[in-house]
Formats: sequence, structure tokens, C-alpha cells
Amino acid sequence: MKNLIKDLEKYIEYSFNDQKILRQSLIHKSYNNKDNNEKLEFLGDRVLGLIIAKKLIEIYPLEEEGIIDKKFANLVNKKTCLFIAKKINIKKYMFLGPSYKSSQSSTDKIVADCLEALIGAIYTDGGIKNAEKIVLKFWKKNLEDSTFTLIDPKTKLQEYSLKEYKILPKYTFQKKTGPQHKPTFNTIVQIPNSKKISGQGASKKAAQQNAANRLLQSLKII
Repeated sequence: MKNLIKDLEKYIEYSFNDQKILRQSLIHKSYNNKDNNEKLEFLGDRVLGLIIAKKLIEIYPLEEEGIIDKKFANLVNKKTCLFIAKKINIKKYMFLGPSYKSSQSSTDKIVADCLEALIGAIYTDGGIKNAEKIVLKFWKKNLEDSTFTLIDPKTKLQEYSLKEYKILPKYTFQKKTGPQHKPTFNTIVQIPNSKKISGQGASKKAAQQNAANRLLQSLKII
């Protein structure tokens, strides 16, 4: 097993100062109910989230928070973690109870969790810079694939209006209602050959998005 762990270090290109931390990150509770990787997995999940969130903001400085959030969720979910864990072949290095060794479907989650535990172990042993280096190495392709942008309703309506009528949608601010600390903005949008559609939101921008979305729905475009 010692040689296998050395192989893992070689593959991830990180040598642990404390081999015990690495070993613990690979121990599932089915193997040892008391001394296992659960806390490192908990930590690694947060470290992974921090690293990916920071990188997305660097890549997309002008992107809306809602779109970045969708990209983030796709990059840190269990499906992506499992994909990368399988690429590393992390199951080969894990300490599992007998009932888990032969089962494929039941181990998918714990294999993904083990990858997060490994990230937590790297952070504990070598700090955020080493953890960041390794996460960005293995998430590189996924981050590159995240360059697609979900088209928001306002942009979609604008594209449709320009294509069909060579004119931009017309937004008209109506009113602001509600208490000062929690206002509601009301906006109307219209394009040629459409009804005036109203929208509401916690900001003028949100109200415009809501109105655009409702107009697209009325036109059966979405």
C-alpha cells in the first residue's frame, strides 16, 4: 500500500510532509468508523468551492453573479468530482470495507467524497497555494468547458427583436413600490407587434429581466 500511495503522490504532483494526513484522506468509514476521512471531506468541499469561485470570478469579471453561480454549481457537484476522481483512479488507493470493494454504484458517492477529502488533506498539509495548484490542474478542462454563457432573457429578447424588426426592445420604468429597505420596481417592455408586458423585481435590472422573460413566454420563444 505504501508504494501505491507514493504512486498517488507522483500522479497528483504533490509530496505530503505528513503521510498520515494523506492516508487518513483515503480511509472510508466502512474501513474505520472512528478514524476516517469525513472531516477532511468536509474541509475539502469548502476549499474546492473557494478555489473554483475565485477562479470563476477571475475568468468572468463582467459576468452576472447568477450565471457564475450556475457555472460554479456545475464545477463542484458530485458528478464532476466523480469524473475527476475516476481520472485519478482514486478508488485504487482507498481503504474500503469489504461490502464496498465490489460494488460500483454504491461507491460513486464515496469516491467523489474521497477526492474532496484529498483536497482537504493537501490544504491541511501544504496550505491553500498547493491545494489551488492541484485543483486548477485537474479542473482545467472543466473550467475551459465552462466558457459557455447562459443567455439571460433580456439578451435573448434583444437578439430576437434585432433579428425580426431591426430595433431594440423598449423598456419603460413605471413605479417603485414597497418599503424603502425592500422596494419593488415595475417596468414595461414592448417590441413591434407585441403587447406591453410588465415585470417586477427587487431592482430596475431585475424588473427588466422579469418583463423580458414574460414577453418571451407570451411570444412562445421560451
